[in-house]
Amino acid sequence: MDYRPCLNPEIKNGAFVRQKNRFTTPFGTNPGDLPVQAGRYRLIWCAACPWATRQMIVRSLLGLEKAISVGTVDPVRPAKPYSDWAFTLDPGGLDPVLKVPFLSDLYKRADPAYTGRFTVPALIDLTTGQVVNNDYFHMTYYFETQWRELHAPGAPDLYPEALGEDIKALNEVIFHEINNGVYKAGFARTQAAYEKAYALVFKRLDWFDGRLSVQPYLFGDRLTDSDVRLWVTLVRFDVAYYNAFRLNRNRLIDFPHLWRYARALYRLPAFRENTDFEAIKTHYHRCCDPGNVHGIVPKGPDVSIWDT
Repeated sequence: MDYRPCLNPEIKNGAFVRQKNRFTTPFGTNPGDLPVQAGRYRLIWCAACPWATRQMIVRSLLGLEKAISVGTVDPVRPAKPYSDWAFTLDPGGLDPVLKVPFLSDLYKRADPAYTGRFTVPALIDLTTGQVVNNDYFHMTYYFETQWRELHAPGAPDLYPEALGEDIKALNEVIFHEINNGVYKAGFARTQAAYEKAYALVFKRLDWFDGRLSVQPYLFGDRLTDSDVRLWVTLVRFDVAYYNAFRLNRNRLIDFPHLWRYARALYRLPAFRENTDFEAIKTHYHRCCDPGNVHGIVPKGPDVSIWDT
C-alpha cells in the first residue's frame, strides 16, 4: 500500500492541535443516551493506534468480548487524498459484518456532511451500520461503569467509585502530557513547539517513574483505568516515538520503574494479546514520519526483552 501521511494535523503557531470528537453521545439510561445492549455494537480498531488499543485492553479485562464484536483496519493507510482506514486485512477488503471497504463509509452513513478525520476507535451500531461514538477519551469509562451488568464474573473494577475523582484527575494529566504529548512532539512544525512538547513528556515520565518506585500500579496495589491509559503510550515508546517522533532523551528501558511496570502489565493476557509491535512500527514509520519518504520500517529494537 502506498505511503500516506497519518493525518493532516491542525497546526496553530507550529504546534499540533488534536481535532475534537464528533460522535460523543454517552452510554446510559438518560433520554438520548446510547443503550447498553450485548451484540448491538461493533468496535473498529487498529492495532497501531494507542487510543483504540486502550478500548481493546479494557474490553478483554472486563470480559466484554462476546458483548462487543471487533473489526480491524490495516495499520497502513489507504492511498486516498484524505486520512482514512481500510479493511484490507479481511477477505475481499471488506469488513465481514459491515460489508464496507473503508472506515469513512461508516462515518458518512452517520453524517454525510462529515469533514473531519476518520478516526479509530469507533463504535458502530449494527442496527444502522453507523458510527455512534468515537469518543476515545471516555469510551473505556463507559465500558467500566455503564456496562457493568455485562462484565464477566471476577472482572476487575477499573474505575472504583472511591477513586473516581483521583482517576479522573490523573487521566487528564496522562492525556495532555503523555498520550497526546508524544503527538505534540512528533507533529510539531517549529523547533520551539517540538522542544516544549519534548520537555513536557520527559518531565512527566520522570514523575511517573518516581511514583512507581514505591508501588506496583498508579493507584497502589490495584489496576485501574489510568494504568491502561499510561501503558498504551509506554509500549509504543521505544519502537515508535523514540525515533519517529524524535523523543530521544531516554528510551522506556532507561526508566527502571516504568520499565518494570510496563513489563509486568505485558504479562497479563489482555495487554499482550492486544499488542502488535509490527503493526505499531509499520504505522508510525510509514504513515506518521513525513521525513521517511521511502516508507522504510526499522528492523529493531528487539521486542523479546518484553518477556524478560
